[in-house]
Amino acid sequence: MTLLVSSQWQIALSSFRVLGLHPPTHTHTHTHTHKHLPPSVKALTTLQCKILKCNSEFWASTSSSGPEEEFCTALRAYNNCVRRTARTCRGDLAYHSAQHGIEDLMIQHNCSKEGPTTQPRARTPPPPVQQPPQTDIHVPSDGPEVCHYERSLPRNAAPPNYTHCGFFGDPHLRTFNDDFQTCKVEGAWPLIHNKYLSVQVTNTPVVPGSSATATSKLTIIFKNFQECVDQKMYHAETDELPAAFADGSKNGGDRHGANTLRVVEKVPGQHVEIQARYIGTTIVVRQVGRYLTFAVRMPEEVVNSVEDQDNQDLYLCLHGCPANQRIDFRTFKARAAESHGLGRGRPGSPTQGFTYQSAMAKCKERLPVEDLYFQSCVFDLLSSGDINFTLAAYYAFEDVKMLHSNKDKYHLFEKDTIFNSASDKLGFSFLVLISLVVVQLWTDSCSICL
Repeated sequence: MTLLVSSQWQIALSSFRVLGLHPPTHTHTHTHTHKHLPPSVKALTTLQCKILKCNSEFWASTSSSGPEEEFCTALRAYNNCVRRTARTCRGDLAYHSAQHGIEDLMIQHNCSKEGPTTQPRARTPPPPVQQPPQTDIHVPSDGPEVCHYERSLPRNAAPPNYTHCGFFGDPHLRTFNDDFQTCKVEGAWPLIHNKYLSVQVTNTPVVPGSSATATSKLTIIFKNFQECVDQKMYHAETDELPAAFADGSKNGGDRHGANTLRVVEKVPGQHVEIQARYIGTTIVVRQVGRYLTFAVRMPEEVVNSVEDQDNQDLYLCLHGCPANQRIDFRTFKARAAESHGLGRGRPGSPTQGFTYQSAMAKCKERLPVEDLYFQSCVFDLLSSGDINFTLAAYYAFEDVKMLHSNKDKYHLFEKDTIFNSASDKLGFSFLVLISLVVVQLWTDSCSICL
């Protein structure tokens, strides 16, 4: 009976994590419990209402196993707390997820809706047990050939071509084609969407009244793949960079190749790496200052494995930002230099305190080469005045050196972006010309026939 109650509590604790609760790292033990989670519960949290306060109080009272009656009491108290937030939280995803999650947990644990609701005394979590680092030992460390991208390729196939995409700062985008753009893109935007995974970022204003934005939330969904991995979701936001997936696990689930998908914490709260070896992909997520950065290394075959070609226009890492969301880097730079950088950012933004010269000097400390990463650093300091954007540009370039397969393309310069843009226009013009020639030839041949 004791073992049964303990198991039920582990299932409940996993449910709490999905409701937006993030207990201390040492509680992430039973990674298999995600199978029991209610499907309606999603791991998205919000700071727009008081639902997180209810979640925190619930976690404090249920952080270790105890009698079933005490759990039901805590669950009823949690339910009352959530109901009190109804007016301010209506329409909030975390609020509605909590509602459904509570109903499911009450059914699982046979808790009646009537009964004591006095909040139990908060428990003091036990000290973490010091153990040497280890992998998820219940899953084999290796998997079938299909779960290792390069091994799964035909024997005589050419080596895969790896590409890179990065998204950082206010915000700047380096596409898989090595185009470099500065964009507005406020709100939620898809960076990647293909057969294997989806990545979405949410960008919020950096300074009130300005169009300057930066990434405050990031969600990655890895789709289930053959016998390798279950579907997994990773969700990060400002001041919450988890070292695990949303269900508390750190690998791809219970399938034979589960360890080919892993979350690796490099620097707690600052740097996480997600390794998806079954698709040859590495993702780096960082928090720098108050905002997130994203970088990925991905095989070209995976990049182009789109499911619906007609709905890929907003796949930013592949196609770039829409034209109406792009900012002319050169025009901004020229205006800033002309005005001696009086802190003017984009039109309508307030003065931030950096001059053009002082911004250049600060960025030069970390980025000695005056490439587009250096220019983006200067741009961000003038747009926002937030000195942390210096580090954002620096780490974005460090990620390029780690993830890009061509060292000759680490640095990008304005002439590179001009050439890419001209090439695109030339290619389009060439296609139009060919089409006109074909139409003319067809018209001529019809005339001859007549």
